[in-house]
Amino acid sequence: MKVAIIGAGSLGQSIAKGLLKNKVVSSLYLTKRNTNSIKDFNNFSEVILTSDNEEAIKNSDILIFAVQPRHLENILNNLKPLLKENHVLISVITGFSIAKIEAIVGVDKFIIRSMPNTAASVGQSMTCLSPNTKGKEKVELAKTIFNSLGLSMEIPEEQLQAATVICASGIAFWMRLIRATTQGAIQLGFEADVAHELAMQTCFGAATLLKESGRHPEAEIDRVTTPGGCTIEGLNEMEHQGLSSSLITGINKSFEKINQIKN
Repeated sequence: MKVAIIGAGSLGQSIAKGLLKNKVVSSLYLTKRNTNSIKDFNNFSEVILTSDNEEAIKNSDILIFAVQPRHLENILNNLKPLLKENHVLISVITGFSIAKIEAIVGVDKFIIRSMPNTAASVGQSMTCLSPNTKGKEKVELAKTIFNSLGLSMEIPEEQLQAATVICASGIAFWMRLIRATTQGAIQLGFEADVAHELAMQTCFGAATLLKESGRHPEAEIDRVTTPGGCTIEGLNEMEHQGLSSSLITGINKSFEKINQIKN
């Protein structure tokens, strides 16, 4: 596949790393105003770094837009004359609706909104996809791309804001939980690096166990909470201190905030 990532910032670079790691591109254009900050990508023969969006689009079939929302309208207006029938436009930009993209480039274009997360760089992203009517013809192609970066799922566009909170902001939420567990382990006497390793692997193990067993989290919790034991003692104290309610409240606060972004 000939892919261009327009705007190789943090998320754009994560997507690029995943695509290169899984060898799913024949060419990969990365655009940025200052390409010196991404010069390490020159180590890959498939990559072309440029500050010229027009060059990238002329030589690519799949266009992944990863710029800041305030820049997208101007970029699309400038690039519209270069778009061909076969171009697939994938936007990973929060708060810029399919309707707004169609108003600029036309309803006859393959348009897909996508929300991956930074775990794309290690092949573990959860990516949600929402196509326009024309874009439905290219959803499987988009899934091929994003399944190489983890897992992907098609959802209605009206759920994309919520998915952004759960999957993209969610990376930060889980990082904070791992950090808190690490701090607890340090308080129990472990060195910081050891505590960090313990917390990370335990988190990874819990997620893998749920994914491979298909069981509900409470079913797995029941397997490790013996009557009168230390696990249930700790869980109950966490709930008394508001662990679940604070997480749910935080998720809802993020959702309220993201809905303030003009869509």
